[in-house]
Amino acid sequence: MSLLLEEIIRSVEALLKLRNRNQEPYVDPNLDPVLLVPGIAGSILNAVDHESGKEERVWVRIFGADHEFRTKMWSRFDPSTGKTISLDPKTSIVVPQDRAGLHAIDVLDPDMIVGRESVFYFHEMIVEMLGWGFEEGKTLFGFGYDFRQSNRLQETLDQFAKKLETVYKASGEKKINVISHSMGGLLVKCFMGLHCDIFEKYVKNWIAIAAPFRGAPGYITSTLLNGMSFVNGWEQNFFVSKWSMHQLLIECPSIYELMCCPYFTWEIPPVLELWREKQSNDGVGSSDVVLESYRSLESLEVFTKSLSNNTANYCGESIDLPFNWKIMEWAHKTKKVLASAKLPSQVKFYNIYGTNLETPHSVCYGNEKMPVKDLTNLRYFQPTYICVDGDGTVPVESAMADGLEAVARVGVPGEHRGILNDHRVFRMLKKWLNVGEPDPFYNPINDYVILPTTFEMKKYHENGLEVASVKESWDIISDDNNIGIAGSTMSSISVSEPGNDQNPQAEARATLTVQPQNDGRQHVELNAVSVSVDA
Repeated sequence: MSLLLEEIIRSVEALLKLRNRNQEPYVDPNLDPVLLVPGIAGSILNAVDHESGKEERVWVRIFGADHEFRTKMWSRFDPSTGKTISLDPKTSIVVPQDRAGLHAIDVLDPDMIVGRESVFYFHEMIVEMLGWGFEEGKTLFGFGYDFRQSNRLQETLDQFAKKLETVYKASGEKKINVISHSMGGLLVKCFMGLHCDIFEKYVKNWIAIAAPFRGAPGYITSTLLNGMSFVNGWEQNFFVSKWSMHQLLIECPSIYELMCCPYFTWEIPPVLELWREKQSNDGVGSSDVVLESYRSLESLEVFTKSLSNNTANYCGESIDLPFNWKIMEWAHKTKKVLASAKLPSQVKFYNIYGTNLETPHSVCYGNEKMPVKDLTNLRYFQPTYICVDGDGTVPVESAMADGLEAVARVGVPGEHRGILNDHRVFRMLKKWLNVGEPDPFYNPINDYVILPTTFEMKKYHENGLEVASVKESWDIISDDNNIGIAGSTMSSISVSEPGNDQNPQAEARATLTVQPQNDGRQHVELNAVSVSVDA
């Protein structure tokens, strides 16, 4: 018994040494560089004190978040420059550049331990790519930015141009694969539209993931009227309040640029609906409740009236924060830039969008029993959504309408941010980035993947016979519901050979079971057994 215990201890010690050994990561020097571009709220932001030079993270932080956020992040839009300027004159907002820009877009609160996955951004994708052979600072880079600003702010576009040049030189003058997520796709498209020559010089492929090319109408409507939460669950108790976030976003050009695009021909135009109490003309002072409907441009009047008395208390001073028409005018010009942007002939474009989730498309406030009497109280009403297919934030119709010549547009069942760590997306990226050996199981034309999930084979001899059994299964992953079937099906296959002087007599039987499609996945299983006379 003591010998067995000693052997166990030696085995554990050997395992610990193996796990703690500093191993060189796998690096593939032949890979083309990748630049990751996040969406709104997807970059760490630090506040720099002008006197001391000290930097303090103000986004994202969980503990003590709301006070620092209001103090350092609240801002006002300057129409003369198109830039949003922090209210605090003693600090400036910067993006940390550690790890070739990846630190700012990896884990948004590195200090958080419990519930850390709630502040992951590109974390899983970065880990995955490092496993493929990418190397930080050589073939893998990040571009974080001040997401409060307009997607066409020249200062941001200059930083992006400098980043492209840096990546190009660091990788040995190889052209770059740009992977953007969400609003990052609008920033990249603005840059492409305004600096097409630079984009063509440095970029090989652009892969847009979950980009709101025509806006996120339902989500942004309720954001402007009610605010938004970036963290769900118990972490909300320690995070930036929904109202503090609302007061920031009222002065953010990026939010206005995510509003419904009025120039796009929607299959069903998004609307803002209000149950209103109207005085009737019966002469006795009674009232009726009616449902009013406003399209995108018409709804601006509602935004203006509902936010007309909106104020924020900043360091004891009351500040007016109405719906900002100057930002709206700026955003209107941004949408023109986005609509006119053209893809350079030498650049390939791919579009991945999320599906299978109820996604806000139109918004309704009030109901027949509790109508909206005063528009200035609209912010206190809970919105109800009319939903369409999408990723929970961006409708499929908006994400697909890139207006560019795409090599492929692929829908993947998944949530807006969760799609960044989806194995189906990773498989597509490996294909389009030419990572590793060609993947024989991936079908880019039909937009589905056949993943082998199980393979077991056994052989044995008994009474002059050779018996072999095989169990193999696959998952077919597709966004096409027509590939699926209503119920399970089972098919049987039987093959036999009579045998001759060269080949022994043999017989094989197999059953093939096909499960119904569920959440974009269809499971197929094969069980087979063969019996032959032992030669």
